[in-house]
Amino acid sequence: MDLGIRGRTAIVCASSQGLGKGCAQALAEAGVALVINGRNQALLEQTAQEIRDAWSVPVTAVVADVSTPEGQRALLEACPSPDILINNNAGPPLRNFRELDRKALLDGLIMNMVTPIELIQKVVDSMTARGFGRIVNITSKSVKMPIAGLDLSSGARAGLTAFMAGVARGVAAKNVTINNLLPGSFDTARLRNNLSAAAKRTHVSEAEAAARGMAGIPAQRFGTAAEFGQTCAFLCSVHAGFITGQNVLMDGGEYPAAF
Repeated sequence: MDLGIRGRTAIVCASSQGLGKGCAQALAEAGVALVINGRNQALLEQTAQEIRDAWSVPVTAVVADVSTPEGQRALLEACPSPDILINNNAGPPLRNFRELDRKALLDGLIMNMVTPIELIQKVVDSMTARGFGRIVNITSKSVKMPIAGLDLSSGARAGLTAFMAGVARGVAAKNVTINNLLPGSFDTARLRNNLSAAAKRTHVSEAEAAARGMAGIPAQRFGTAAEFGQTCAFLCSVHAGFITGQNVLMDGGEYPAAF
């Protein structure tokens, strides 16, 4: 399917690896020029070259922390008026909520709620002026179901979801859409690190920890960054202009609900 976005420009945050990289790759396949971002320069440059070699699209690599004003400024200097914005950022580490002091709470809100809002504020008016814009926020299945120890991440992302619900409706008439992608368990470096920690904690092999994790998913497997990226790219396509303000859950059926 031709997504109709060849020649468009996109900022993809936190895209040197994992789900962000999957989104960047899928957009590149659709012919989109990219600004990708990460904090590890070597890894980011490697990803940028991989994408250039595979799809021959322009790729600008910006080493920055998007949670900071300086990092956001660097992204927007590289691409002042993107057609597409993919908001993605690491979340607070697993922690008992009793251990969260005020600074930790505020840091978590900045990472997973304030930062994407700030970036949307900076790009949405140029999108509405041109009559085209696609914004996708990568949140989490935890917006819909609790995950022990990730209360801060869940709360911040849920706050972003509620905040954007009204904003999305306010720009829909200008062909600007804002949607959220809610990943469940995807086979990324972060998941593998978590499985390794779980294996040590429960005194089992990493393979057994992975098997236990997959057993709780109706699809009986973890998702891939590639399929996540393709879903993201579709939401950014000309074909998805009537989809906005939605939470698209990608979890292999793990969340048990009819609606």
